[in-house]
Amino acid sequence: MCLFDPNTLKAGNRSGKLSGTEASLGVLMGYVFRRSKGRAWRLRARSMQLWPKWIEKLSNKSVPFELQNPLLQLASSKEEASFMEALAKDRKKFGLEMVPAQTKKQFQTPWPNNKYGGLLSYQDGRIDPIKLQKNLKYVLNELKVTEINQKIISLERGSSKPENRWRVHLKNGVNMSFDTVIICAALGAQDLLQPLGHNYQIEPVLGQALELHLNSPEEDLSKWPGVLISQGVNFIPTGKDRLLLGATIEHGNIPNNLTLKQMKNMNGFAPDWLKQASINSHWYGLRGRPVNHPAPLLNNLEPGLILATGHYRNGILLAPVTAEWVGEQISKEDG
Repeated sequence: MCLFDPNTLKAGNRSGKLSGTEASLGVLMGYVFRRSKGRAWRLRARSMQLWPKWIEKLSNKSVPFELQNPLLQLASSKEEASFMEALAKDRKKFGLEMVPAQTKKQFQTPWPNNKYGGLLSYQDGRIDPIKLQKNLKYVLNELKVTEINQKIISLERGSSKPENRWRVHLKNGVNMSFDTVIICAALGAQDLLQPLGHNYQIEPVLGQALELHLNSPEEDLSKWPGVLISQGVNFIPTGKDRLLLGATIEHGNIPNNLTLKQMKNMNGFAPDWLKQASINSHWYGLRGRPVNHPAPLLNNLEPGLILATGHYRNGILLAPVTAEWVGEQISKEDG
């Protein structure tokens, strides 16, 4: 079994252009999802069921691993607050609760313009994407999975023998044969699939994020929930005076500095302590969003060719359910 990934995990602080999971904030918005039926809800609900099992299996002594919760999503209007209240009532069994404005519960710092309260989810939250990658690599090493840091430039149908069903051509000129290929390449998937007659357009949606250092000693982020969401912006405390802020939604491949400033300033609603915070690091990444198809793309295209990508903004959230689905497809072929 081989894992092909030309973008190895970098050490140190995140900065500049990053790829995939490394650029992610790792926010899990599963049970606060607005819809209560359909494919998108089923995938989220199942993945949230699986995440505790994943955390248990991935945890090891060298890299502590946990779900940072709860998640608090503030309402921006009376109408949104009413919707949240109904959702909390409907999903009480999933750990949702409506909290009043300026509540001291789970959130000690008063928030500007919090007139309508918010939706508190005890099971949603955040997975540290860097720790996730490190723990996954640790488990893959234990399972004797070979990691190859090379880009796949093309796929070719092989012989009728199962073990030679697919030929993988690498950038360094090496060719390898496999019985099953699982494509998780997001924006790179189209280049691999189109020559084989499978057309899936995936567009880039850029997201920028910041790590901030608070210069206001009176603000203690240790009292915050695992994730706070206000005006569509995610706030993630990573220490008493450190905070992750993100992420923008920008079409194309080039980050917009004005959009970044607007996010940090919260379109004029940012409190003074946020405006005065220092920027420790700034990075951005590209999410792959399917065009004319719902995210994610989960398709068994032909014998031995499985597509599992295009998760858009929910790659980490849907990782467990995606893995479960892929495993089921492989079992069907083996069975």
